[in-house]
Amino acid sequence: MGSAKVVVAGSINMDIVVRAARHPQPGETLLGQSVQFFAGGKGANQAIAAYRLGTPVILIARVGDDGFGGSLRAFVSQEGLDTQRVLATAGASGTALITVADSGENTIVVVPGANDALSPVDVEVDIEPGDVLVSQCEIPAQTIEHFFVRGKRLGARTLLNAAPARPLAPTLAAAADVLVVNESELAILTGAAVDAEDAGTVIAAARSLQPAIENVVVTLGGRGAVACLGPVSETVPGRRVEVVVDTTGAGDGFVGALAARLAAGEPFAQALVFANAAASICVERPGAAASMPTMAEVLAVL
Repeated sequence: MGSAKVVVAGSINMDIVVRAARHPQPGETLLGQSVQFFAGGKGANQAIAAYRLGTPVILIARVGDDGFGGSLRAFVSQEGLDTQRVLATAGASGTALITVADSGENTIVVVPGANDALSPVDVEVDIEPGDVLVSQCEIPAQTIEHFFVRGKRLGARTLLNAAPARPLAPTLAAAADVLVVNESELAILTGAAVDAEDAGTVIAAARSLQPAIENVVVTLGGRGAVACLGPVSETVPGRRVEVVVDTTGAGDGFVGALAARLAAGEPFAQALVFANAAASICVERPGAAASMPTMAEVLAVL
């Protein structure tokens, strides 16, 4: 494995997870089965996913000065990650309200809180050639753009997980070497109808983004993933799992694992297969960051 590291600039949230038989209809009150508190946020999830795979990781994030902020810093520290760049800011920490139905499907409302305060100055860390920089759309776009433009100048590779989906400024798209989205995010970014069961529509939509971003990866849940890597298309079949417990964090497991393998110098096509296997393990366990697999666990299913 190479010595390159993964640097994640992103969100860290307290996930408040409620389990219920199904999702409520508008105006309806349902009785839930349980409530749990998990450290999450796409930035923290992806950093932990890469770190559990044995990759050197720097997490850059902001938490509030509320009770959740202390808990989030403690969780990151317990995972073994350095909290030096997990900075405190006045006000509320990021929070995600997640409802998980018996089917395993989830709905999520994210309140950014301190994540909105992550600034371009915060993301100026030591970057070396070969590092992989990762970000998501739960922090300010100008911060991501500064992080990526500076990183590319220093010889790093940049990976943007455009979630939650929002229009990408041309300058931000130009700074991203790799884009990772799911089918609904792809549909929002392109305005095209995307059918996860029809690889042709997925590839066509992904290709429409390629004038701006060279490598576009689309995760399709249980159906695996499709990637347009320059002129080449790659399809990774889904891995069958016995029971889907919770799909929260599976996409983050994919992104963190993909970044980890790219930092290790693995060819892109192989890194995709590895990332897909890692994500499939996440859905078999509850929680987001808590569900991320180790290297041994991924190798066992490959």
